[in-house]
Amino acid sequence: MSKFVGIVDYGVSGNLESIYRAVSLTGEKVKVINAAKDLKKASHIILPGVGSFPDAMNSLSKSGLLEELTYQLDYKPTLGICLGMQILGRLGFEYETTRGIGFFNAEVKPIICEKAVPHMGFNEIEVSAENPVLKDLDKKKFYFMHSFEVVNYTDVAALTTYAEHKIVAAISKGLVTGVQFHPEKSREQGIKLFENFVSY
Repeated sequence: MSKFVGIVDYGVSGNLESIYRAVSLTGEKVKVINAAKDLKKASHIILPGVGSFPDAMNSLSKSGLLEELTYQLDYKPTLGICLGMQILGRLGFEYETTRGIGFFNAEVKPIICEKAVPHMGFNEIEVSAENPVLKDLDKKKFYFMHSFEVVNYTDVAALTTYAEHKIVAAISKGLVTGVQFHPEKSREQGIKLFENFVSY
């Protein structure tokens, strides 16, 4: 079976094309997938997301992808980006209380700090746990754009600071990594992150 990176299209992401282009620069084969049968064939999975937590979970459930994705998380390298990271948590509090995929024991809550929200722009990350996806990326700047943050105390892989407020920039457990920032919008360091991801 040929290796390919599957980008999950579950109807709420506006950044599929830019992720596709960025991952293609690694030299790996990339496919956009929207069916469970195709998810089974992917060697690596990327879960993108721009939108709301409830819409994302509703779309995953209706598409039939949720059950297969939940199963595959234990077996395949998976990268959740922004909202794709957030829905890997247990609960989201955007508009209403919504159950997430529950892979991480995490909650997604509004950012409360002394500066304007959303947190938007390039910001440095502090890698705090060994993770192959974040290899050689400590102190590098990535592009953030979010109004909600992941609250997790056990699986933090990187932090960033906004208005003296510490925000979880990455979480990791098993083969699954979530990043709050957008590597596809983060120039050379973003490509480096994708190269790290597809290499394991």
